[in-house]
Amino acid sequence: MSTAFLQELDAALEHHELLKVRIRAADRDSRDAAVAQMTAAMRAVLVSRIGNVATLYRPRKRNPALVLPAPGQSAP
Repeated sequence: MSTAFLQELDAALEHHELLKVRIRAADRDSRDAAVAQMTAAMRAVLVSRIGNVATLYRPRKRNPALVLPAPGQSAP
């Protein structure tokens, strides 16, 4: 993953908090590695992954708009 891509991803997460990212990789192991690298680099949480699309969440540093329930808890 390039530095430019990670910078754009960081800016998009800061603005939107919740993003869908399409991963183009040869196989499942490569996609898993790419998702793990993105979530670690961005300090984001993987909300879901269906095929080539991963949904990432990271609250804004100031005034988060979305609040996701902790695993095992129901939404209010």
